[in-house]
Amino acid sequence: MTKIGLIVNPIAGLGGSVGLKGTDGMVEEALRRGAEPLSNARAAAALQELLPLRDTLLICTGADQQGGSCAGSLGFRTRILHEASERSGAADTRALAKKLIEEDVCMILFAGGDGTAADIYEAIGEKQPVLGIPAGVKIYSPVYAATPKAAGELARSYLTGALTSLLEAEVLDIDEELYRQDLVDVQLRGYLTIPQEKRLMQGRKTPSPLSEAAAAHAIAGMVIRDMAPDTCYLIGAGTTTRRIMERLELPNTLIGVDLICNGKLVESDVYGDRILELTEGWPLKLVFTVTGGQGFLLGRGNQQLTPNVLKKIGKENMIVVATQKKLASLGGQTLRLDTGLEELDQQLAGYYRVITGRDQYVVAKAE
Repeated sequence: MTKIGLIVNPIAGLGGSVGLKGTDGMVEEALRRGAEPLSNARAAAALQELLPLRDTLLICTGADQQGGSCAGSLGFRTRILHEASERSGAADTRALAKKLIEEDVCMILFAGGDGTAADIYEAIGEKQPVLGIPAGVKIYSPVYAATPKAAGELARSYLTGALTSLLEAEVLDIDEELYRQDLVDVQLRGYLTIPQEKRLMQGRKTPSPLSEAAAAHAIAGMVIRDMAPDTCYLIGAGTTTRRIMERLELPNTLIGVDLICNGKLVESDVYGDRILELTEGWPLKLVFTVTGGQGFLLGRGNQQLTPNVLKKIGKENMIVVATQKKLASLGGQTLRLDTGLEELDQQLAGYYRVITGRDQYVVAKAE
């Protein structure tokens, strides 16, 4: 049997869909707002890709929501190495990671966000091949696959010997308290060893340089010029979209989603069901941008746009904005979608007209 490790942070991503921009210290508030844990479902989506190897694998993991439940539900043989506290936390992640090293697994899969990656680095350093299954709100670290399915595909390639190259990738984390105040403080926590395969990995999140301010200003003018009356617009996170709010002289949530109509602010920092409540009976459009260096349209830092919200908007009402420099930095890769529902990703896949400047557009493919 081939032994692999699995660590699931059961509270990872809990704050995303309810507008909390992270989960650290906000679990109770996230649950109060109606958040539902998703990390085990995302771990299961990755494990689905390993089903062809099921009879040859032993998954060493934690009990219940730390990995045992999702692995067992798919029929994998499991070995439980750790019983987490009532609500699994960072200490449980670190403890399980150390036990997996002692168990001599050949690879560790982990579902979480940047904080989870930092905990694993703290516990085991660079000594073990690992691979992240994206489940967090903010994921700056390039140790994660682009989607849960991609994580499973990549793990399968590594386990079957089709992929053998490894590299060291950065573990990045940000101060979530500052993040909620629209201040981004990214810190390098260390490095983890991951399979080397650029196509399926998400890459490092990079900020927009100040030199792009003029282009973003021109993009904002285009969007405002074309806004329809009596139509609600969600203005997504990012510095490119922030220029729209600045030109309208409206307050902006840099790392959140704001709702406007007829040039006026309806509500700041909206999310999920609140968006649906505020826009009931109104046409709804979305203005959003691409994450620098990663190329995500959906699924990184904008989980406030829940599947139900995205279904109401529809692909035809999505307005993508990005500077030419930001698109060029992606090196020709397609834009990425990770809504949490594969069926919805498929519905939203295809070609988008991206506004890149005054009367300037490019067509980009998303998948």
